[in-house]
Amino acid sequence: MALMNIPVNMQGYKLMITEAPAMKMKENEKTGEMEPVTDRKTGAQQFVVSLFAKKRPQPGEFAGKGEEIKVTLTVDPGEGFEEGTYVQLVDATTSPWQNEKNGRYSSGISFKADGLTPLG
Repeated sequence: MALMNIPVNMQGYKLMITEAPAMKMKENEKTGEMEPVTDRKTGAQQFVVSLFAKKRPQPGEFAGKGEEIKVTLTVDPGEGFEEGTYVQLVDATTSPWQNEKNGRYSSGISFKADGLTPLG
């Protein structure tokens, strides 16, 4: 059984929006048209935001490089979340995934949160 929705603590990271939140879309395999992604259980519209995550250095530590991550949001985050805004994630989780398409395998980690909170 795969682990899903593992709680993740991002308090030790600075999170800056690199792409403002938008409706999450996917291509319909039958029609080729783009359509909104909804939650399988609730039917609620999903959103996605791109963040640059960089570790907050502790005294005497080097901060290191950061990483851009995409986070699926379970609700519309509302207004005021523009590129360059620093945020915190509300109830963030991560889930490993894998799939196979046309004999090609891919895997990774997906991030999900119940919302965004602006910092500052």
